[in-house]
Amino acid sequence: MTSRDEPELGLHPFAINLLADMMKEVSQTKQLIVSTQSVELLNVLEPEHVVVAQRINGATTLERLDSARLKLWLDDYQDLGELWKRNVLGGRPSL
Repeated sequence: MTSRDEPELGLHPFAINLLADMMKEVSQTKQLIVSTQSVELLNVLEPEHVVVAQRINGATTLERLDSARLKLWLDDYQDLGELWKRNVLGGRPSL
């Protein structure tokens, strides 16, 4: 298993697309765990490739996104990054 925290930091926005393509290719043979706060990176991923981590009642929960469940939202807003910014996906830090 490989883990990487925010690999897109410092990348040109176009390079984030290249990074996503490389991640998808590598994920065919290896498990990748990548944390990000990048709207641009979320925008080029499929919902099923994203697991949202958040803290609920003092415990960390992990939820894989589901295209069918998000269909109406995606029809209106088109991309995961916008849904994340609007807190539809969860994953916001606790205050």
